[in-house]
Amino acid sequence: MKPLNKDLFNMKRLKVSLAMAFWLSVVTFPIMVIKINTINDTVIWRWGNLALIVILGLFGSYIWNYALDRMKERKGESNRLKETLSGLYQRLRSNPKVKKPVLAAVVLVIAAFPFITSMYSTSILTTALIYVVLGLGLNIIIGLGGLLHLGYAAFFAVGAYTYALLYQYFQIDFWIALPLGGLFAFLFGLLVGIPVLRLRGDYLAIVTLAFGEILRIILNNWGPVTGGPDGISRIPRPSFFGIDLKLQGSINLTYYIMVLMVVITIIVVRRLEDSRIGRALEAMKEDEVAAEAMGIDIMKSKLTAFALGSMWAGFAGVVMAAKTTKVTPDSFGLMESVIVLCIVVLGGMGSIPGILLGAFIFKIVMEYFRVFAMYRMLIFGAVLVIMMVFKPDGLIPKIRRKYTVEKEGA
Repeated sequence: MKPLNKDLFNMKRLKVSLAMAFWLSVVTFPIMVIKINTINDTVIWRWGNLALIVILGLFGSYIWNYALDRMKERKGESNRLKETLSGLYQRLRSNPKVKKPVLAAVVLVIAAFPFITSMYSTSILTTALIYVVLGLGLNIIIGLGGLLHLGYAAFFAVGAYTYALLYQYFQIDFWIALPLGGLFAFLFGLLVGIPVLRLRGDYLAIVTLAFGEILRIILNNWGPVTGGPDGISRIPRPSFFGIDLKLQGSINLTYYIMVLMVVITIIVVRRLEDSRIGRALEAMKEDEVAAEAMGIDIMKSKLTAFALGSMWAGFAGVVMAAKTTKVTPDSFGLMESVIVLCIVVLGGMGSIPGILLGAFIFKIVMEYFRVFAMYRMLIFGAVLVIMMVFKPDGLIPKIRRKYTVEKEGA
């Protein structure tokens, strides 16, 4: 490994950084330097801002280019580190002396969390768990099937409005609405999947985005049924064997429901990856033509990905409606789809631990950064750009299985 400061000062890099700082100062000059006082009809020249932009642009560009050069030099080391960590994880996983105490400690912390923290923290963690389920559901479509989906919030809305409408018109309980929400989202996923069977890439993304906006507009304009822009309120929280709990008890119960749902989702997704359907989806993701030539039914695989991924969004939507006790069409717009997509990309497409980490980072950290409300999305956008440049596979990339063939007698 090379010393950190061996190639820190480089004239070529300095020239590039100077050019970038000059270009940045030219672009931002009319906004950051010139200020017009319309009352006195005078122009105020803020040269201090220009100097600050040049200095920040120079240092920022230099550090950025230095990091890029270091990343190219350490690419092989990064792959070796990934293999080392993977081997360490497999050894810890197969060692019962380590696995059982760690698993017992994790279970104990999860079970006791609502009693050792505030109601606010429990509510935030419950929301994060809901987005874990959403991320794992979208992972089936994108991470396994390779289908770019930009309207995933529509299935989230189907589950939420299923519970809201069933309660409003038929007084149906949460526990009955929960499987029905998943079922309706499953059917809606099939309806969306059928028209886009022959689309791929950007065209598929545009069509799924259109479906998501169509559903949101329908919910917004169908006032007599859905409540229009005001939505539906006073949705009851989950009850425990028919017993209505107080606010604290309801939040704790919702938290435990989501913990159980996350565990079930992880088991199902893991089993799906190892199943024949999962292998077909991964083959379709790599190359549709080659997969079809090998006998995989591409149309059936796409419908399966859409339907299964949508079903988990429906379950999460029912829980979200019960948690917030109100649903509105604006809660399921394009931004929600982008958030779930960012969770999958940030954590690592196809990686279950990555999606868990991505959801927790996105929802929990951003929630506690409400003091920087004006800059939260700006900071998050910068973090995503840095991630895509320096770690495009995500925080915890998926580790591809390696198969070896041993000869007899070897």
